[in-house]
Amino acid sequence: MKLGDETKKELIRIAREKSIYLEGNIIKLISLEKGDPFLNYLEKASENDKENRRKRLEVTKRVQAQNKELQSKADENDRLMTELKEAVEKAEDAKKTAENDLDLLQKRTQFELIGNIVSYALYVIVGCGIITTAMYGIAIFHESKETTLIGNTWSNLFGILLTNSFSIIGTIMGVKYASNSKTKDE
Repeated sequence: MKLGDETKKELIRIAREKSIYLEGNIIKLISLEKGDPFLNYLEKASENDKENRRKRLEVTKRVQAQNKELQSKADENDRLMTELKEAVEKAEDAKKTAENDLDLLQKRTQFELIGNIVSYALYVIVGCGIITTAMYGIAIFHESKETTLIGNTWSNLFGILLTNSFSIIGTIMGVKYASNSKTKDE
């Protein structure tokens, strides 16, 4: 390909003023005669083209390396997210198990406490009944004048003890029923 003198002068002027040169394979297609002053321009344009290509190649390689690094980090992030989700699921399962164990322990403790309360209440009731009955029996046996008073006390005491024992048992059964209803509602 041959360029006219005006075109060559214009290209040299643009290179001098704006530092813009021809690039790419077009440089190889321009044919010149030996001793043409435009030969210096083409050599400079060829050097600039090689330097620009080298810079673009470096940028491309750097971008590819960054993309590869970003992809590996994204893969690592996905792996960590999967592990995190599994850990959260395990923690939730462990929490549910612990809550169930705690609920069972509370119910067992509550049941044992209710059993103890009922046992001690019965011991007190039976003990009071036996002591009062023994006192009343002794008074009758010794033909005491106080048998009427002790008989009335004995009768009142048994009435109070029975009322209190039913009250205690009713309260315990109410608490037990309320706790069972609360558990069923949940």
